[in-house]
Amino acid sequence: QVQPVESGGGLVQAGGSLRLSCAVSGLTYRSLAMAWFRQGAGKEREFVAGISWSGSSTYYADSVKGRFTIFRDDLRATAYLQMMNLKSDDTAIYYCAAHRGGLGRGIDEWTYWGQGTQVTVSS
Repeated sequence: QVQPVESGGGLVQAGGSLRLSCAVSGLTYRSLAMAWFRQGAGKEREFVAGISWSGSSTYYADSVKGRFTIFRDDLRATAYLQMMNLKSDDTAIYYCAAHRGGLGRGIDEWTYWGQGTQVTVSS
């Protein structure tokens, strides 16, 4: 059973930084592509960033490109989202997702989901 668990959310001022973590239980972490999605109040859940199972490919939503970095540590079975120069528009619940597949931006493409962690950016 694969279960992502997010941590690292919190309150930060605009322009600040935050690092989210996603720990994945189970023995198959190395075979999983990982991604981060977010959902703001009253908005639909949207793709933020993704990383392939090997870590060789990453991709980002245009709104976070150049500010956010996704990476993974296979020894710790953990994926991370480093967020810099945060803006009020980044305020949302951030969800970690995983699957044994390619890099897709659609919510329906991802199999395993965490419970989410709240990120609030104050202006």
